[in-house]
Amino acid sequence: MSIFEIGMLVCFGFAWPTAIHKSIKSKSIEGKSLLFIYVIMMGYIFGIIHKAIFSLDFVIVLYIANLLMVFTDLLLYYRNKKLPV
Repeated sequence: MSIFEIGMLVCFGFAWPTAIHKSIKSKSIEGKSLLFIYVIMMGYIFGIIHKAIFSLDFVIVLYIANLLMVFTDLLLYYRNKKLPV
């Protein structure tokens, strides 16, 4: 466990609710990158795998929480893409 790893995950964790709120409110995919969302999700998945295999500690909860928020934003992306313009 590293205080820097925790700090990174907490900072990112504060950013995702803002992105989710924007996606809900705007009902648009403008400014969103599907590739970026998938890359970020893969990063969190790799972090979870690393924690599970090599250094299981409570920080895995932060990885999972962030992954769930990014996944929520992904679902909103697809929902907003289907909405009429």
